[in-house]
Parts: sequence; C-alpha cells; structure tokens
Amino acid sequence: MIRISIDAMGGDHGPEVTLPSLIRVAERRPDVHFVIYGDEKVVRPVLDGLPNLRKISEFIHCDVVVRMDDKPSQALRQGRWKSSMWRAIEAVKTGDADACISAGNTGALMAMSKFCLRTMADIERPAIAAIWPTIRGESIVLDVGATIGADAQQLVDFAILGAAMANALFDIERPTVGLLNVGVEEIKGQEEVKEAGRMLREANLNTMQYHGFVEGDDIGKGSVDVVVTEGFAGNIALKSAEGTARQIAEYLRQAMSRTLLARIGYFLAQEAFERLREKMDVRKINGGVFLGLKGIVVKSHGGADEEGFAAAVELGYEMVRSGVFDRTRSTLDLYHSRNPAMVAGRAVSSA
Repeated sequence: MIRISIDAMGGDHGPEVTLPSLIRVAERRPDVHFVIYGDEKVVRPVLDGLPNLRKISEFIHCDVVVRMDDKPSQALRQGRWKSSMWRAIEAVKTGDADACISAGNTGALMAMSKFCLRTMADIERPAIAAIWPTIRGESIVLDVGATIGADAQQLVDFAILGAAMANALFDIERPTVGLLNVGVEEIKGQEEVKEAGRMLREANLNTMQYHGFVEGDDIGKGSVDVVVTEGFAGNIALKSAEGTARQIAEYLRQAMSRTLLARIGYFLAQEAFERLREKMDVRKINGGVFLGLKGIVVKSHGGADEEGFAAAVELGYEMVRSGVFDRTRSTLDLYHSRNPAMVAGRAVSSA
C-alpha cells in the first residue's frame, strides 16, 4: 500500500477538484491510500459525496489554509503546525505518508518542505523537476523554478538528482544528461555553466552519461534524457512550451472548423487528431517534483483540473514505487566519495 498525503485546500479550486481527482487515481492505482488534510467545513461536504473515496482515505481537519498570494515567510510563520499544507508535508517526515501532493502556493510549499523535511546531505538547494514530452518519448527538465541562479556545483547536483529520477522512472541504466546553454560549443555560455560541464566530464559517473551542452530546441527533440538549468531559464522554458502547446491546439481547432471541406477532413482524420491532442495535453504532464529533499513532495499547477491534479498524484505514486529516493541517495554518495574536496569546501563556506 502506497500512502499519499493530500493538501486538499491548495490551488485555485480546492477540494472541488483535488478530491474527485483522487477517484481517478484509485481506479488506475488500486494499492493507493490517501491521507487528506483540510478545513472540515469545506472538505466534508465534498468528501461525503464521494463514498468510494471515503473507503480508501482518512481525513484530518486543519485550522489554517495557506493562501495562493501569501508570501513564503508569512506562510511559514502563520501556517506552521496548523495548516493543511504543513500537515501534509509533515506526514511524509513522520512516515504517515510516502509522498505529499499540493496545488498550493509554490513558494510556501518549497519553504515549508525545506524547513520540515530538510535537504539531503551535501545538497544546498532543492530543484523542481518536470517531466517533458519529446519526439523520442519523455525527458526530465530541472530546475523549473526553485533556484533562481545557480553556481556550478548546484548545477552538478541537479544533474545527479535528475539522472537518478530518470534512472528510476524511465528504467534507463545510464541516462544522458545535458546542460542547457546558448550554444553547444564549449567556449559559449556563462562561466557557471562551463564550469559545471567540466566538473561533470571529470566526474565520469557510471550512473549517467554527460552529453555536453544542449540548446532550447533540444528539449523538445529529446536529445538527452535529462536537461539541467537554473530555475529562471527553466521556468520560462516550461511556461513557453505549455503556452505553445495551447496555441497550436487552438490554431488546429480554428483551421478544422473554418470550412466544410476542413470539417470533412477532420472527420476522416479524427483518430490521428485525437492522438495529437493526447500528445499536446499539458494536463498529462502536470506535476513538479521537489528533488533533493529527505522526502517526496510534488507540486501541481494551481489551476489544474481533475485530470491534471490526478497526473500530479500519480507522479508522486511513481516516485515512491520506483524507489527514486534511495537511488538518488546512492548516486550522491558515489559522487561525493569521489570529490571529498568539494564536500570539505562546502562545510567551510557554510561555517
């Protein structure tokens, strides 16, 4: 049985979306159990209308709700111990849940997750990792918003974290890893990116294959299994890709309904268009994993519908089932054992 804690109050829609989505997950993952946290006055009426969900879940009332516009520091001060978001995260720390899912305030969720769960040893900052559809299948892109600006060692950490996630989720023995850059030539790019490339080449880890630099168009091509960047560029790339998918879908809808001949063509090629729609449905890839923490936390888009939130929950489920945490820990241990000077340098700088 895989137990998942749910912040039912998070997102733009709250329990009206988060709770019905769990039924979809349970239909596909019969070994799942939910621990739901939220305001009883809001959650109970929705939960009472979902008898099948009540059978596979338990509900815990929380007095405080973290709002979408709360500052992270404010949410941490006011929401600690009592909020649905904190309690859902804390359940992972105490072992009452294997993973936490929330569609709430991203900054607050990250701040609470770092404070409650702490980062893995020798990881300075966690990263948000997203699964990205590509021509070849799927890739992992990180960071997509947790760390704005990153030094070379943090980029190396992200590469290790992303490779471990790809190894577990995609069952790839040695995932290929690329650093996002403005060109593939070694002389191009910021010094932090060039230094990270040198460090990854010299590390020569047997848990990944360092590909080199990749450009923005390589993400969609699936040139590598893991694309590493800092959070500013990663978040822009993610939002641009989602917007482009919606833009193309709207262009197709308009084109297919413009004339009678176009509508006939759509009818004849309906199966192909349905497959295209499935590929371009951003709801199917909803969910960003907070990598580098001592526990699994997944952030859903705040505006996700039932299918989108269900995708985020299933991502958390797969993270648990595939043993990502243990694989990440062993990969980090291997790298740091080969680079004791780096570990010592961090200890000195933090002191």
